[in-house]
Amino acid sequence: MAPSAARLLVFLLPKPKLTPPPPVRRPRRAWAGTARCAPETAASGGFVVIEDDLSELLQISQLELEEAQRAIGEFGGDNRAGIEGTLHRISAIRSRKGLVVGLTCRVGRAVNGHVDMVRDLLNYKESILFLGRPGVGKTTVMRETARVLADEFQKRVVIVDTSNEIGGDGDIPHAAIGGARRMQVPEPSMQHRVMIEAVENHMPEVVIVDEIGTEAEAQACRSIAERGVMLIGTAHGERLANIIKNPVLSDLIGGVETVTLGDEEARARRTKKSILERKAPPTFPFLIEMRERHYWVTHRTERSVDMLLHGKKPLVEVRKRDNEFQVIIERWATYDGDGL
Repeated sequence: MAPSAARLLVFLLPKPKLTPPPPVRRPRRAWAGTARCAPETAASGGFVVIEDDLSELLQISQLELEEAQRAIGEFGGDNRAGIEGTLHRISAIRSRKGLVVGLTCRVGRAVNGHVDMVRDLLNYKESILFLGRPGVGKTTVMRETARVLADEFQKRVVIVDTSNEIGGDGDIPHAAIGGARRMQVPEPSMQHRVMIEAVENHMPEVVIVDEIGTEAEAQACRSIAERGVMLIGTAHGERLANIIKNPVLSDLIGGVETVTLGDEEARARRTKKSILERKAPPTFPFLIEMRERHYWVTHRTERSVDMLLHGKKPLVEVRKRDNEFQVIIERWATYDGDGL
């Protein structure tokens, strides 16, 4: 399997009067910056384990947290900061008084090859929405898609980078986004304004935005799509059903409204008189559920939403990799929103 796009380290102040746990030996990959790692051969089994000195890593004092904060710099309104020239993300955990009492360090990596799962869809020049739980690789896909569209497809790509996760911290974006341009956002609440500004001022053919989560951002997406600009975005949720049921984000898939049918129409459809219908074309014609890093379910949004609202199972594509990491696309007609 390909390496993870991100790893997490959580630094918290130790609880008082607790004896630190003994060192733990566990199978694990060594990676820089965690602790003193020494590979050893197990007495039985013949595999390599690492003594990661986890107990020492967790002995973080308030002084060390303050020193780390000074080195990182100021946290934004979302309590996130980055390390200039890298894709790493540092998130603050604060006390009730606003003091930083813990740090979560996310190690960001540029991973080539993710875009192969959707390279054929990019040729349609239609907007794509990615869904998935945290850590499944959504931001990594955004980053590589930006590079491929800018460098290989020769598109004018603008990234609206709210937390600097796609292009990294600092004024100069990370080389992983290729020739794409990056617009930073002063405050998370201003993301929708920067999205509109990107279209009005910079003539993009493609706008890439991560973590669409408010009604204003959903409306900005629709406005951008109506101007003929391709959108690549991610939203909070794991399944298409999550978006259908979300009153804030449902506009991304066309919105849902209650329609009252006449008696004859209800009898012809064999449904109740009050039914749910999609009320507009979807902002994103394609929607992809990232179930796992190499297991994605692809929807033609308009068709899937209509069938799900009518109580039917839509035809979807399952995109996955085999043991040799080749992309396999299969069609399934048994989608029920929870599994296949």
